Amino acid sequence: MASVLIRNACLLPIDEHMSVIETGWIHTEGSTIRALGSGEPPQVDGAEIIDAEGDVIMPGMVNPHAHLAMTLFRGLGEDVDDRLFRYVLPMERKFVTPEMVRVGTLLGALESIEAGVTTIADMYYYETEVGRALDQAGLRGVVGQTLATFNPPDHKTIDEGFALVEELVSEFSGHDRITPSIAPHAPYSTDIEVMASVARWAEAHRDVPVQLHLAEMDSEMEWCRKNHGLRPVAVVEKAGLLLPGLIAAHCLHIDPFEIERMAKADVRVAHNARSNAKAGRGIAPIEAMRAAGIKVGIATDGPMSGNTLDLFSQFGPVSMFQKLLGHSRKPMPAAQVIRMATLEGAQVLGLDSRIGSLEPGKQADLIRIDLSAPRLQPVYDIYATLVFSGMPMDVQDVMVGGRWIMRDRNVESLERKKIMRDAGQIAMTFKAEMARIDAAG
Repeated sequence: MASVLIRNACLLPIDEHMSVIETGWIHTEGSTIRALGSGEPPQVDGAEIIDAEGDVIMPGMVNPHAHLAMTLFRGLGEDVDDRLFRYVLPMERKFVTPEMVRVGTLLGALESIEAGVTTIADMYYYETEVGRALDQAGLRGVVGQTLATFNPPDHKTIDEGFALVEELVSEFSGHDRITPSIAPHAPYSTDIEVMASVARWAEAHRDVPVQLHLAEMDSEMEWCRKNHGLRPVAVVEKAGLLLPGLIAAHCLHIDPFEIERMAKADVRVAHNARSNAKAGRGIAPIEAMRAAGIKVGIATDGPMSGNTLDLFSQFGPVSMFQKLLGHSRKPMPAAQVIRMATLEGAQVLGLDSRIGSLEPGKQADLIRIDLSAPRLQPVYDIYATLVFSGMPMDVQDVMVGGRWIMRDRNVESLERKKIMRDAGQIAMTFKAEMARIDAAG
């Protein structure tokens, strides 16, 4: 069992008080954290000794909502109003294959590792390939097989979709790092009958998380009103899917009564500030949610929507948008942003007993952040420094389950050149298809 002792670190355990241990140490053994503390570390025979030289050591970050394979659609048709229907949906149906999903997920995994993200909740198609790619990368993941009725690429009927879910569960049930999940796409793309079927399935498979887009956009609100005379949260509740542990992405258009219902049901929320703002969809009331007891994590959404898969890019919008709503600097303080990016994100995924904070007995998922860049100095409040000045390039080392998967900015678990080459080849196919679509008018 590998033993690692990191000393002379600015340690952020992410405890109840959001403590900062200015000069701290942490000892990992095998896949778990053995001990941590302040001052001089104990003598540990046989351990690899690392001098952090004052750098930050903190838990790996948790991204509770993404569509990793959509890295291959990143930047496509950004200035085209109808890009979803003109390009994306037709191209998904034509080109999304297990191989495309594998390549896109590996590209997303590479980006995530370099940004200090160690756990990702994904929902897309051919999700068994996503699980395999995350496993290859050495990451931790909650991988959700999407179910939808809009003729998605990997299933023509809901029964075929459930078969893919069963395949996913069969492959990854009991896996140490990969958790299978079921992901009905959204109320408008599944309707009550499919969500009710998922609710019944989930009741029989309580160890399998459920992921869902919820209350994300005006057209969804109108669809729910027109077809059911209800708002999206009520539609989901009517279907029996407002379940404990439901991972609900977005939740932009919810009122105080719905927040109360969601809190009572123990629904968790993946907040996507950057992608929501980029689409002009609004600002989620996350301070009100958290005040009601709802766990809220910081997510990236898909890289077609939000463009990046790092949480640093989310931190500013997460904090600033709540300050705009409150007309004050006080809402969404920096320490709470980092808490949402780590422990609270783990709570959203139901993994907080294993990850999200630095505690003896938890998994050794941690990152080292170099503070030597001029934009990071001086440091008065380390949380504010990370939230408002930090960038992915500041992450130097990444450990997951006691295994270093990045050292000195070199990702050791993946073949960077091959991933970039494979992604580039698929992008050439996409460009040719876009040109064909444009030529056809």
